[in-house]
Amino acid sequence: MNKSLGFLFGCATLAAAPSAWSAASQPDASFYKHAAEAGIGEVEEGQLAEDKGTDQAVKDFGARMVKDHSAANDQLKTLAAQKNISLPTSTSVGMMADEAKLKVESGGTFDKAYIKEQVKAHEMAIRLFRKEANSGQDPDAKAFASQTLPTLESHLKMARADAADLGITVK
Repeated sequence: MNKSLGFLFGCATLAAAPSAWSAASQPDASFYKHAAEAGIGEVEEGQLAEDKGTDQAVKDFGARMVKDHSAANDQLKTLAAQKNISLPTSTSVGMMADEAKLKVESGGTFDKAYIKEQVKAHEMAIRLFRKEANSGQDPDAKAFASQTLPTLESHLKMARADAADLGITVK
């Protein structure tokens, strides 16, 4: 009986080994995953702003998010494919909840909620990308993060300006 249990546990250990090896061989896989989720969320919420926004600046900001983040998402997909890293095809559960809240808003309330969400989302994205640019181990991921960071910082600046124009106080 002990031999059969040992054999079963041994098989379980071997079965787990490839995924453990994969994570160890791709130390920045977490960055790829979180960057992909954030990028997908930006495109989806940007499309929502284009459709539901009432303020032209909000609509324009949404269109810019779709354009810029779609391009970055395509770059990230190409880079991840070269490294055999599977990317998520949807946002995180938390991001889905934020988007669901936006979907029920309308008019000026939507505009304000969207821009406030964009400030928060870009602050988080900048932290993620800055960390990768400064301390990532994958040189390609570091380069992608460094290259994308100025665009994210520009988006945050625009979102804060739109927030001020809409009378929203953000940190």
